[in-house]
Formats: sequence, C-alpha cells, structure tokens
Amino acid sequence: MLRSLAFALLLTASSGGAEAATPFWGDKATQARTVPASELEPGQFVWAPELAPDGPIVVVVSLDEQLAYAYRNGVLIGYTTISTGKKGHLTPTGVFTTLQKDKDHRSSIYNNAAMPYTQRLTWGGVALHAGGLPGYPSSHGCVHLPSVFAEKLFDASPLGMTVVVADESSAPRQVSHPGALAPVDPVSGTQVEIPRLYTGEVYRWQPELAPEGPISILLSTADRRVLVYRNGVEIGRTRMVLRDAQRPLGAHVYTVVGTAQPDAEGRMPADYRPDWTAVNVPGLEGEAGGKMKPEEVARVVLPPAFVAAATPYLAPGTTLMVTDAPILPSTTNVEMTVVDNAPPDDSSTEDGK
Repeated sequence: MLRSLAFALLLTASSGGAEAATPFWGDKATQARTVPASELEPGQFVWAPELAPDGPIVVVVSLDEQLAYAYRNGVLIGYTTISTGKKGHLTPTGVFTTLQKDKDHRSSIYNNAAMPYTQRLTWGGVALHAGGLPGYPSSHGCVHLPSVFAEKLFDASPLGMTVVVADESSAPRQVSHPGALAPVDPVSGTQVEIPRLYTGEVYRWQPELAPEGPISILLSTADRRVLVYRNGVEIGRTRMVLRDAQRPLGAHVYTVVGTAQPDAEGRMPADYRPDWTAVNVPGLEGEAGGKMKPEEVARVVLPPAFVAAATPYLAPGTTLMVTDAPILPSTTNVEMTVVDNAPPDDSSTEDGK
C-alpha cells in the first residue's frame, strides 16, 4: 500500500511538472533586416527595435499573409510569421487595444495549455501570444507568435497598444469601419446604448467618464459624426462637415506618433500638437508611414471648441479610424466588438489557444 501511495505521488508530481513546462516555438534569433517578410519560413521573424527606440507601438496582423508587422512611431521595427484561427475558430478582424498582459498565462479551457506572453485583445479569448507555427492557421482564434518575438513585443509594448487584424478581402470595411466601438456596462456586461447629441448640441466632451487608458476616435463621413472613446467608454462626440462631400474620404487607420508624455490628468503640454501618421494596413499599403495629406485634412470641419477640448488628450498611441460607412445605430446593422472596458464574469471568459 505504501508502494502504491508513493507511486501515485510520483505520477502526480510528474504530471504537474509536465504541465508546468513551457514549450518553445520558432527561431531563437532574428533574421537579418534584409530578409523580406514574404521570404520568412514558419517560426522565423525580424526584430530591429533600434530603428525607432521610442514611441507608441502598433501591430498589424495580416490573416491572408499569415504575417504580423510591428511599428513604433510609424517605423517598421519587426515582422514575423504567425498562425491564426483555423476553420470554425477564425480570428476576428478589427481594430483592438490590448486589454491585459500576462507573461505566464495558461488556458482555462484547453488543458492548462501554455500561452506565454499573452496580450489579450478581447475578453472572449482572443490574444497575441507565443504558440505553434506550422505555417498555416491552426489556433482557436488567437494569434500565435514565435516565442522570442512574443517576449520582445511583450516587453516593448504598453498596455493599450493598438492591434489591427485584417485580411485582404475585408480590410477596407472591417478594419477601418469598426462599427461597434461600443462600451460595455462593467456590471451587467451588456452593450450600453450610445447617447445621441441633444437637439442644438454641437458637441459633447466628458473625459472624466474614463480618466485613464488609450483613446480611439471613429470618424464617419456617412453619418457626419466623430465619436471618441477611452478604454471603450465614450467620452466625446461631435457633428462634422465634409467639404467636397461627393468625393469619398476613404477608409484609413492612423495613429499619433511622438515621445511626449501626458501629465497626471492625461493632458499634453499647452503647446502640443499631435503628429498623425498612417498605419500600414494590408490592402492600404500605399499609405504606410505617410502623413495625412493637408488637403484631405482640410476637408473635415469640426467645431473649434471641440478641437480645443480634445487636442490636449491626444497622446502618442491614440488611434483614429476613418470610414465613409455609417456607424450610428440608426444607420447601420453591422455589429462588431472592437473595444470593451471591463472583463466579463469568469464563467463567460474563454481562452483562444
């Protein structure tokens, strides 16, 4: 009986050790910067952070290419092979901000599987993390990265980093038209109805509703509206006028670059002016790293008081999404969660391996 008990304890200890072991995926070192992304083999990557030592990071995930690109301050500092969701567990497209970081995360539903260097994109289980890289989509919805690349990105990126997930066929609509940048009630977990501007109200600006976190701006030429969110909570909106309205403005994703830091209240210095640059979205590569054209910016007319109120809060890392599609509940039936501001109950949280 003692021998049986000892044997059982040995099996338990061995099993625990096996579960605790963290696999290693991909190459241990970067490829040369001269290797194009299209020529990388599964598990290979390029990481060159010295090209832009400071500034906000944006990651663009291309589902069709099975590649991910990391930009810092508008400069490409890394790219890697990936593995995204397989059939039945497709990785959702959209514009996200990282909601949680966990260096040693393990799946709660997939046999305690290791998901190191997790950067959560949705509370439903989609995340960036180190994982298997067979050369084709194989995950349950997450974006698998080589272990070394996942670690370096994890260490370099702040919470609230912008992540664009796109595929060539849907990029112009689903990436640049995140129709449900809708806040989620932190108590019930249900979608909160977006308030409408009162009659005669030119704009609304209430940064106190979400004092901290990344800012996302959604501009729709169809609805002539600009909506501003911080941590998934609407903090402002305004009507807008589009000059030369018969000509589309196009679908774009932009980010504020720079190294300036806000004060304790989240405000930038008095003389601060945000510097916008285009994010390299698959399908819109021609805009990579390009500043917004002055003649296009001039077509958008916003209330001066709204611009004055919002500008001090547009810190580096702020994301702007521009679309010619409608975004208001009264003009669109497209529903897609892009940012939510609170985790759901544990019972409804899943981990996409």
